[in-house]
Amino acid sequence: MKEANLIDFEKFKRGMELFLEPPDFSVGTTPSEIIFTEDKMKLIHYIPAVEKPYAVPVLVVYALVNRYYILDLQPDKSVIKKLLDEGFDVYIIDWGYPSGTDRYLTIDDYVNGYINNAVDKIKQRSGLDTITLFGVCQGGTFSVMYAALHPEKIKNLVTLVSPVNFDTDKGLLHIWARSLDVDKIVDYYGIVPGDFLNAGFLLTDPFRLMIDKYVGLFEKIECETDDGQCELRNEETVKNFLRMEKWIFDSPDQAGETFRQFFKDCYQKNLLIKNKMVIGKTTVDLKKISMPLLNVMAEFDHLVPNEASKPLNDAVSSSDKEMLVFPTGHIGIFVGSRSQKDVCPRISEWLKPRSILNGEGEKRPIQTGKKRSERKRNSRTSRVNKK
Repeated sequence: MKEANLIDFEKFKRGMELFLEPPDFSVGTTPSEIIFTEDKMKLIHYIPAVEKPYAVPVLVVYALVNRYYILDLQPDKSVIKKLLDEGFDVYIIDWGYPSGTDRYLTIDDYVNGYINNAVDKIKQRSGLDTITLFGVCQGGTFSVMYAALHPEKIKNLVTLVSPVNFDTDKGLLHIWARSLDVDKIVDYYGIVPGDFLNAGFLLTDPFRLMIDKYVGLFEKIECETDDGQCELRNEETVKNFLRMEKWIFDSPDQAGETFRQFFKDCYQKNLLIKNKMVIGKTTVDLKKISMPLLNVMAEFDHLVPNEASKPLNDAVSSSDKEMLVFPTGHIGIFVGSRSQKDVCPRISEWLKPRSILNGEGEKRPIQTGKKRSERKRNSRTSRVNKK
């Protein structure tokens, strides 16, 4: 018993040393280039992995909370690399880190401004009048809004663990958000701290996200039992763990007015699915989404329960629409074993025949989104399982 206790203590000690002096590791290593910037936003183009990618480019839109590189965490756990290997021409938006005057940015700025300008830039580069929009988590909600407001620019819409119906008791986040005094938070902070939001997300599953994972790491440390000293024999295991830790705690602050509108209009009033949400001066009508739709969910998602995503398929007017549910969790669908073996291949399988040009239609004039100087005049006055 004494020896076992000594080994356990040495494992804990060695584990803590790893956090104080971690081995070198990197994230987001898939080759890419920045092709467009506006304020804090950057539009990233990944270098194609095949000589002739599918004609229709793919724009990935991630959430404002946490960072986009969860989709490119490491080469063997990369949604981006998998899409490239499958022959797609992939772009992604990096929202950056809002600060200072960004407090007045609204959902209108993000959807009709930044996303629209990114779409137009990709259209300009490709010479096409439509692209594929691939929205993830909150980025998927924004993508749904965009597709409803600008359907003429979107050929295909893919949503991955994206909420559109916020009236559900299946997730703690949805329950907590109803009674959250959003006005008090935004009026006090202006820019809502990322650490404040991240703490809330961690509390939705505190044992697994704050305790169990560290115990699991320490248990993987192998010890030399002769002298009770521990030696790390699998450094890559630790690097994998640290990559995920970096992403979890890399939480950008949030533009206050965007946070205010998103929580009040979506979580508290559930206006989006009711076709009553106003962005800029336009009401979002989900029936205007008529392009092919693939709606992908994680069965055990503790942040975006399936009940929050499934209603999208009935809300749109698309005749070509499909729903996929995989037995994994919110993060596992990006980096878990099923992501590379099941999720990405199924998305690619659906997307490939819909990414080939069929010769219909002519190029339409590109309508550039509002620049920030124009937008801010309004901003300051307004707050598988296959099933």
